[in-house]
Amino acid sequence: MKTKPTSGFIFTPYQAPEQSNFDRLFDIFSELITHTSGDVDEALDWFKILDDEYKLTSPEYTMDDFIEDLKKKGYLREEIKPDGKGALQITAKTERALRKNAMEQIFGKIKKSGAGNHKSKKSGQGDESTGEFRNYQFGDSIERISMTESLKNAQINHGQEEFKLTEQDLIIEDTHHKSQMSTVLMIDISHSMILYGEDRITPAKKVAMALAELITTRYPKDTLDVIVFGNDAWPIKIKELPYLQVGPYHTNTVAGLELAMDILRRKRNTNKQIFMITDGKPSCLRMPDGQYYKNSNGLDQFIVEKCYTMAAQARKLHIPITTFMIAQDPYLQSFIEEFTKSNKGKAFFTGLKGLGEMIFHDYESNRKKRFN
Repeated sequence: MKTKPTSGFIFTPYQAPEQSNFDRLFDIFSELITHTSGDVDEALDWFKILDDEYKLTSPEYTMDDFIEDLKKKGYLREEIKPDGKGALQITAKTERALRKNAMEQIFGKIKKSGAGNHKSKKSGQGDESTGEFRNYQFGDSIERISMTESLKNAQINHGQEEFKLTEQDLIIEDTHHKSQMSTVLMIDISHSMILYGEDRITPAKKVAMALAELITTRYPKDTLDVIVFGNDAWPIKIKELPYLQVGPYHTNTVAGLELAMDILRRKRNTNKQIFMITDGKPSCLRMPDGQYYKNSNGLDQFIVEKCYTMAAQARKLHIPITTFMIAQDPYLQSFIEEFTKSNKGKAFFTGLKGLGEMIFHDYESNRKKRFN
């Protein structure tokens, strides 16, 4: 008999999917508006410079056509300033689009799950089989009864001559327990996030927007709170992420951790965690009298010890801290290592490129773990 030849792999040059003129330019505009923290005028100025150099528009679809489409489609709105002059502002639709684009850039395109829950290593009520069986317990769903195993059990228990099926014979196909996660994302907005000519705040914003979109679309039963920390720490809304900017701040890591733990204490979920994105050493504390203690020269032992105390306190509350360190200084890495040891958490020492991927990976990993 003749056998069919097996087909091998055929490699062809990559062809990008076709995009409309608007979609192609909107991708570029989204990047620019993120870098300019929502400043439309500055983003359009940069867009014009890029257009002059790379011919992004054409006579058939001009820059004016693109701006007009942004207004018509609801991505830009006219706002009157106090001086009576009009100004363009991005809308809530644009904010959502930026979060979606950030998620696709960092995490890839992820299909939305049905329930939005996650599995843990423990068994219980859920919809994903563990491959194991157990005896029926009051409250188990009837749909989870394995009739084949239950009938087999009945025959073993009562014999084949007089068949009967009792509650004690019922066997349940076990499933993964479904639990929820409460996450606080801490973002360092100290001046060092734009120091030395390196923009670190934009990738941090992208990660935050991506994580927000991931949780709200794929895991809607989870909670995500975002806080920023400089000299002090304060919460921000998810819709504010595109506008986030650094300030002339030092790094009050202790204030950020205090606020994060205060938020998580009020959550009812068993699973709680903190993600901290930072590139600098802790250099600031707020003293009981309201004064700030600051020291940017090296690692101040007084400040460092306070950070270790907060890490240990979070550990007692069963709140793991995952730190994403985007600086390569050895002495700062040693501080993060000791900080992580105090919390028994995790730490990643990374450049900016892999930041989002590692946050996503660790978020998924922590979702499968239950802290008791």
